[in-house]
Amino acid sequence: MTSLICGSLAYDTIMSFEGRFAEALLADQLHKINVAFLVPAMRREFGGCAGNIAYNLRLLGGDPLIMATVGQDSTPYLERLALQGITTRCVRGIEDAWTAQAFITTDADSNQITAFHPGAMTFSHLNKVAQAGPVKLAIVAPDGRDGMLQHARDCVALEVPFVFDPGQGLPMFSGAELRDFIALATYVAVNDYEAELLTERTGLSLTQIATQVDALVVTRGENGAEIHVGGEQLDIPPVPVEKVIDPTGCGDAFRAGMLFGLTHGLDWPTIGRLASLMGSIKIVHQGGQNHTDSRADIEERFMAAFGYRF
Repeated sequence: MTSLICGSLAYDTIMSFEGRFAEALLADQLHKINVAFLVPAMRREFGGCAGNIAYNLRLLGGDPLIMATVGQDSTPYLERLALQGITTRCVRGIEDAWTAQAFITTDADSNQITAFHPGAMTFSHLNKVAQAGPVKLAIVAPDGRDGMLQHARDCVALEVPFVFDPGQGLPMFSGAELRDFIALATYVAVNDYEAELLTERTGLSLTQIATQVDALVVTRGENGAEIHVGGEQLDIPPVPVEKVIDPTGCGDAFRAGMLFGLTHGLDWPTIGRLASLMGSIKIVHQGGQNHTDSRADIEERFMAAFGYRF
């Protein structure tokens, strides 16, 4: 039941701007931006798409196997993964690089501006999917450009079904490359903004993309998600929360729910609802990996939200 998670391990420096970006950025002056945001609150978190997905999948009782590259400053992260029972045998250290670093500023409307230093992530192509051994499912999440291309091809060569999750890495690829990813992938998962960019770059509509994969998943934040599968669109409701604390890592939590559901043979409505629940659990906590709900807690929350057990 192992899920191979190809993606980044990163340290996130997260800052909170108490105003709104829309009020600080002038539409007619974007060609000469020179702004500074006062961020009274700042913290450093363990992050990266692979780390966040693996963390959430482990909470569910899944078996995540991370494939990533880290730098000379990675010891605290590797020790944390070991304490969580997440194997690091497919995590490669790069001696003369830093672990990837994200600097994220969030405003009062939960909009985010991120600066990202890829560091060791650039060498992700040195990892080969064959090194992972038998896996049931993989996800190709944001990582080094060459690594993402290679891992997708490796999965196909080894007949490993995989989720293509371009995330923030989507702008790195041309339309032709994105069309190739879609042709190779078993599933595609994007948020609503990425969906627009994906259709623009590939020239394909969401309906056309959906016909090329087993399922196309589009998350829509507070409006839930939609799953295009079998020629139909399933609308997945959001799970309401009392207060949004931090959206960082919500998409990764959602994808962990997807991976769990797919590897355990759940139906698509249940997969979508579990994924939506995982995002709601994350969003009321700071950082991508600070919520500690147990499998039993998640099952009870699912029952309360949807009236049945997964």
